[in-house]
Parts: sequence; C-alpha cells; structure tokens
Amino acid sequence: MWKKAPKLKGIIKSKATTHINVSPASEAMIELLTLVFLNGLAQEAKDKAFEEKSATIRAQHLNAVSKKMLKKARG
Repeated sequence: MWKKAPKLKGIIKSKATTHINVSPASEAMIELLTLVFLNGLAQEAKDKAFEEKSATIRAQHLNAVSKKMLKKARG
C-alpha cells in the first residue's frame, strides 16, 4: 500500500506525445481532480454495496461503478 499519492506529473509527461510543461499549480489541480474522482468512486461503490446488502465493498461493485462514472465523465 502506498503511503502517499504518486506524482502525476511524470505520468502525464511520459504519456504525452509532444513536449509539455506542467506548472506546479497545474500539477496540484490534476492531483486534486484525481482525488475528487477517487472519492466519488469510493462513495458510489459504498452505495452500490449497500444496495446489494453487502457489508464489504468488493471488486464487482468497483467495476460496475467505475464503468458508469467513466461514461458520465466522457460526456
């Protein structure tokens, strides 16, 4: 288990096809949006587990919710 979130700046630079500069403020916004997305994902998975009367959040709950949230995020 990681003790802190990985720096996304390196991941973005490695996946970009052109040279990209990411300022510290932009990096902070990217990490904040990622944390907000993960928080929403956790909340939705918890609700899904509660609907199915399960005491624990399982992989099937996360898979179902993540597909729905990613479709919603695309527009």
